[in-house]
Amino acid sequence: MALHKLLVDDFYDASFSLLAIHCRLEDYRLVYLLNMYLDLKLERKPQDLDYKYFASSYSIYEWDNLEQDTIWNLVSNVCRKEEDSLQSTGSLFTTQHKVLKTYHLMPELKNVDYLIKITNEALHFNEKIILDKIQSIPQIITAYSINTEQLKAKDNLIF
Repeated sequence: MALHKLLVDDFYDASFSLLAIHCRLEDYRLVYLLNMYLDLKLERKPQDLDYKYFASSYSIYEWDNLEQDTIWNLVSNVCRKEEDSLQSTGSLFTTQHKVLKTYHLMPELKNVDYLIKITNEALHFNEKIILDKIQSIPQIITAYSINTEQLKAKDNLIF
């Protein structure tokens, strides 16, 4: 009997561009500036992205540009969550300490604050012009393109 294998990687086509943004703004302020400078209409989705059994959640904004058949997503790469610290059982006093844990949507991009995913089957946009417009925003430290072929956790970008 013949054995047939299906490789999932063969079916997933990465027809999107990924841009990294470094800035210390809150997500809603960044979306306002991107909408203003790039003439976008990003809106927050009703549900945040939850990973690792709700251990971390990331805010996500989306705009479906029907004229150019393009979907724009802005997603936070950093999730900071306050959790109880582990305590040894032999302690005389019971004090609760809170620890601030940081999770990343893309673990190999720990310095990136936000990611912009631009999905377009034909890739009919000029990435350099978009990056120049983003870098012209005074509150943004830097922005650059990311090669998606080198990412290990690119499955996290499927939403």
